Amino acid sequence: MRKVINIVKENLDFNSSKTLKESVYEAFRKSIVLGFIPAGTRINENECSELLNLSRTPIRYAMNQLTSENLVTRVPKIGIIVKGISIKDAHEIYEIRKWLDTLASIKAMERMTEEDFDDMKKIIDEAYYYDELEEIDKVIKNFKQFNDFIYRKSDMKRLTAIVNQFKAYFKYFREISLLSDKRRKEAIFEHSMIYRGMKNRDINQITLITHEHLQHSQEFVISEMEKNHIE
Repeated sequence: MRKVINIVKENLDFNSSKTLKESVYEAFRKSIVLGFIPAGTRINENECSELLNLSRTPIRYAMNQLTSENLVTRVPKIGIIVKGISIKDAHEIYEIRKWLDTLASIKAMERMTEEDFDDMKKIIDEAYYYDELEEIDKVIKNFKQFNDFIYRKSDMKRLTAIVNQFKAYFKYFREISLLSDKRRKEAIFEHSMIYRGMKNRDINQITLITHEHLQHSQEFVISEMEKNHIE
């Protein structure tokens, strides 16, 4: 248990604007998604509370959130067991997202006005701006803004609901890839290419670039997961 806590401490950011319970939850989730806490690990809430010198409230909140995201499970008479995600899971999640993002982009393209395209371009310009300033956190938020914009403009509520089921994974997959300077710059350029395809109303280009964009992210994330020996 002490090893688990040491890992969580490394990912615990008390300097962020988040509440304590959100910070603890984020630290556990990041540690599990990245494979630092492997599947099968047992988590004891009381021990976590003692070793982190915190009340049980933020620990319980974190475990409840992780349970709802299917990253941990409560086993009767045993306790909380980490389920995590495997490399196989990551491959499957990316394959699903390639087609969902492509569909969302095409539908958004069909519904967007010139003003909408101007707003989309501003989002991309901001990504380049934040990258130049090396404000990585803002680039990561910008990428979420870009994706949310497309799904909102697609006006497909059920599609958005499906994507939201995977948002915990997408969040950390995004962070893993964008923390790399090389991958981050490539990804921003790929967003600009997706915009261009949508602006030109070129379905073939949208499909090709969206798939390439997520394939590059997938390859990077999988390589990082392999470093942590996730099966």
